[in-house]
Amino acid sequence: MLALGSRRSARERALSLLYEADLKDEPVSMVLAELPVPPQRYATEIVAGVEEHAGQIDALIARHAIDWSLERMPVVDRAILRMATFELGWRPDVPTSVVISEAVELAKAYSTGESSGFVNGMLAAISRELRQEEYKLGTRP
Repeated sequence: MLALGSRRSARERALSLLYEADLKDEPVSMVLAELPVPPQRYATEIVAGVEEHAGQIDALIARHAIDWSLERMPVVDRAILRMATFELGWRPDVPTSVVISEAVELAKAYSTGESSGFVNGMLAAISRELRQEEYKLGTRP
């Protein structure tokens, strides 16, 4: 298991890779293939998961983004939401509170002043859908 700092740096690296792929309008797998040194394993798992489940992830985000289209979102926010939605939906080993907290911290560090609140609200709604059992059982951290 990776230490918290390792996962945090992996998320930062995954964010940069997703951001680059979005700006270049190319699959993140192509961005990965062009790297001289592969990123941390967890960063690769995140970006590969986002790419593999892109349709489902974007549909979830779009469904919860009231009055916002994916195209109108800042590129960084879109990448953060995609990463966190992947973790919420396909990485049950990562606690909901950790996913949301890490995403909010990334938004604070790399996006606009309003982004952390936007990301927090979006992920709260998405987590209620993806992790319904936690809310039903009252086990959500």
